[in-house]
Amino acid sequence: MTRAVPSAARAILDGDRRALARAISQVENRDPSVAPVVRALYSHVRNVPVVGIAGPLGVGKSSLINLLVARLRELGRTVAVVAVDPSSPYSGGSVLGDRIRFSRRADDGGVFFRSMASRGEAGGLAAATREVTRMLAAANFEVVLVETVGSGQVDIAVRDVATTSVVVLVPHLGDEVQTLKAGLFEIADVFCVNKADLPGAELARKDLAELVGLAAARGAWTPRVVSTSTFPTPPLGIAELWSAIEDHERFLDDSGQRATEERRRLATEIVELVRERVGRELSERIDRAPGLRKLLDEVVARRIDPRTAAERVERDRPRRG
Repeated sequence: MTRAVPSAARAILDGDRRALARAISQVENRDPSVAPVVRALYSHVRNVPVVGIAGPLGVGKSSLINLLVARLRELGRTVAVVAVDPSSPYSGGSVLGDRIRFSRRADDGGVFFRSMASRGEAGGLAAATREVTRMLAAANFEVVLVETVGSGQVDIAVRDVATTSVVVLVPHLGDEVQTLKAGLFEIADVFCVNKADLPGAELARKDLAELVGLAAARGAWTPRVVSTSTFPTPPLGIAELWSAIEDHERFLDDSGQRATEERRRLATEIVELVRERVGRELSERIDRAPGLRKLLDEVVARRIDPRTAAERVERDRPRRG
């Protein structure tokens, strides 16, 4: 039996931006009433470029995205931007400053911008980001850009959301090589040396190109290295950056890697969703279930260790066929 499409989902498919914004808020707030909308939209999700823009704070990611949006609009492409801002791990609050920086494009119907709080996520990405990017793809946006919070080494979580990951660095940032060894090198499909008008930019680009050449190619793809600058008039390297992103997107299709990577991302998402739900259920039960309270008392009293307690909980958890 075919399920009826919720009116909110139909409105999103028809291009209603207010309905889209409301649904995104519900996803971000983990409102269970949005589940039918998410399910209805899933079959309408198209394979569009989801470009993750990662890198340390202060490298100019927001300015770079602003220019990428302008470039995409020149090419006639509709684009959605998800800017994940830092938030308190306690209150979940966030300044959401990127909303201010991008507000000048609010009158362009071909651009949709949304700030999301990271809510303390270690990778700098809100747990809802995957669902939101899929909703945007279902809403007929041709490109989705995702800006991470710039939490440096742990920005690697963007790999589980984006089809193409761009790592942005600037000259004289510090120990760039150490930063890359910490994880950013492994996720980059494209390296962007921004603020290329500064001294040392060409050396930084050459160093990155040398590192890329020494590393083994990931899935036969060799990461591109491009230089950009957002301040000169006109800006430098924006068309080249988008061209490098398109090259990687074509590689995904031609090599069959797109399907492989999508399967990996979805497997990761399913595991994380199950872990989140089981953890939430256990947290809710631990203070009221007599057996779990007793188990916690034993851990507090040092009669058993937390690992043993977790093993007992897993062993005693009801199994579903």
